[in-house]
Amino acid sequence: MSRKLQRTEVCADCSAPDPGWTSINRGVLICDECCSVHRSLGRHISIVKHLRHSGWPPALLQMVQTLASNGANSIWEHSLLDPAQVQSGRRKPNPQDKVHPTKSEFIRAKYQMLAFVHKLPCRDDDGVTTKDLSKQLHSSVRTGSLETCLRLLSLGAQANFFHPEKGTTPLHVAAKAGQILQAELLVVYGADPGAPDINGRTPMDYARQAGHIELAERLVECQYELTDRLAFYLCGRRPDHKNGHYIIPQMADSLDLSELAKAAKKKLQALNNRLFEELAMDVYDEVDRRENDAVWLTTQNHSTLVTERSAVPFLPVNPEYSATRNQGRQKLARFNAREFATLIIDILSDAKRRQQGKGLSSPTGKILREDPLDLGIDDDQHDYDSVASDEDSDSELTTQNNNNTQRSNLNTHYMDSSDLSDGPITLQEYLEVKKALASSEAKVQQLMKVNNNLSEELRRLQKEVGSIEGGVKRQGHRFKLQNLIRGEILIVMTECTVGCFPLQVPKAEKHGSGTDSDYDNTQTYDVSLSMGRSSEEEGRGDSEEGGGGGDVGEPDPTLPCTEDVILKTEQVTKNIQELLRAAQEFKHDSFVPCSEKIHSAVTEMASLFPKRPALDAVHCSLRLLASSASRLQVECRKAAPSEPGAPAVDYQLLTQQVIQCAYDIAKAAKQLVTITTREKKQ
Repeated sequence: MSRKLQRTEVCADCSAPDPGWTSINRGVLICDECCSVHRSLGRHISIVKHLRHSGWPPALLQMVQTLASNGANSIWEHSLLDPAQVQSGRRKPNPQDKVHPTKSEFIRAKYQMLAFVHKLPCRDDDGVTTKDLSKQLHSSVRTGSLETCLRLLSLGAQANFFHPEKGTTPLHVAAKAGQILQAELLVVYGADPGAPDINGRTPMDYARQAGHIELAERLVECQYELTDRLAFYLCGRRPDHKNGHYIIPQMADSLDLSELAKAAKKKLQALNNRLFEELAMDVYDEVDRRENDAVWLTTQNHSTLVTERSAVPFLPVNPEYSATRNQGRQKLARFNAREFATLIIDILSDAKRRQQGKGLSSPTGKILREDPLDLGIDDDQHDYDSVASDEDSDSELTTQNNNNTQRSNLNTHYMDSSDLSDGPITLQEYLEVKKALASSEAKVQQLMKVNNNLSEELRRLQKEVGSIEGGVKRQGHRFKLQNLIRGEILIVMTECTVGCFPLQVPKAEKHGSGTDSDYDNTQTYDVSLSMGRSSEEEGRGDSEEGGGGGDVGEPDPTLPCTEDVILKTEQVTKNIQELLRAAQEFKHDSFVPCSEKIHSAVTEMASLFPKRPALDAVHCSLRLLASSASRLQVECRKAAPSEPGAPAVDYQLLTQQVIQCAYDIAKAAKQLVTITTREKKQ
């Protein structure tokens, strides 16, 4: 679901106009720059989602809209509204202020430190204060005043508070009253849709008995949010929950499991229930990070090659988790598409097995809440991220250490057990790394020879096209040029993956929408530009979603000449070849000059196009081209000689990242040639 932003809406943190993102648990709208800071804080501080390019449950979006329009931001900036604060020099940033440190420091103080939230009078017994707030929340959720409940939650009211006299939780009350937006807010803050009242009835039971069928169905969706989200990430479908609660996608070659894959699956099944729940939560967070990263990288301003805004390369540290768990969470970012899919499928299968095997009624959990999920599986074993105290017994410490080792070994098994990725490489996977960069010099030389032959043939055909006057004949040659330039970029893409990933570009270009295709294709990961659409569909789909409507009908007169685009693409391709040659020969000192040449060629190519192209597909491709060139420069600079005492550079990882950036640049250039050729032929 998408929405149109009103012109009066501004960023809650810096007042920039037309904010495109929202912090769900804070109930505010934020701009791109402030969003980059929110994402770096982690989901335990701010749960971000794009207003137009992300999928939205209607009730959740309505809840955020209601909070934002009713002054939820004043909850987080309470003390700043005091005129005395202006005199003391404390102020919120302006749109023109720098992201770092001005905006970032303010946002951290506002949401992480809660520096501006209204403070309650101190009491000797903090528990009484929390209980009083929770009782007020229990009473308030039967009304439609969302901002009142958010204020109580910000002060410490507990969403899962069990009222001792009434025998219910706030979610029971909201469900009985039919307050679907209050229910959404409570679930965001950790309310359990499957929690029983004093008589064993759940909030879903209350909603059904009161005739609120839509609310009851939404609470079921909230209860299964974890497994639903994981399944949707892989195959674009969710269960309807009337005929079953699980969709288990299958890999095309799932019957041919390696010994390492089988060992990894056994280790997952051997995890105690608490460890399994936490692993599922961490994978869910990684799915959210990857999906947001895809949206983030496709919505940035392509005209700015160097920017303070940055993607989030791995899950931010959550101080409530142990160092072992945080390391495991960050390691998830290094899983390639196939490895990550294998882990998700095994989690879905084991969640179903554990729930059905024990006959439990709450198999997943409340993902958006801040406290740990409940997958509906009781387990008395220790939490693997618990911090040992001086009073812990030797046996408890041994159990904790074993859990830490168990989790670390499991992540390693999944990375080692999966075959090399056979899906298209996406921007989400640009940090993935393999154990060795196995290069084949003979193969590289052969590819370069083919590339040179294609370049000569391309130049010859360009001269012929310039002298051809006939319309049909001219179009025929342009079509041949288009195929040749695709072939040249394909060679560059193949070079990018020599010894790393067996890229199957023709297969990736044939498959349909990631949301419609069957998972057996195992090709639903290319979401770098359009959240799962194939290259041929991106030009159409992006314009339809963005409302541009410029990809159909008359040719776009603002697009540059096809021959000019091809010439610039050829220059970009040559520079990429030089960089790849340096990578294969381990000439790391050549990375910086090569990246500068590529940056210059990309800038020249981007200058051919208008700053505000009419076609959304062109806009997205230019953004990808610019952001990839910027990232390439940053990565290549890491190869420069470091100062004495500085940490050693991991050249294997660096080479992987450089190759990924080069792949993305080649991909964007190919898209621009394809779009320009197609539009000029209309």
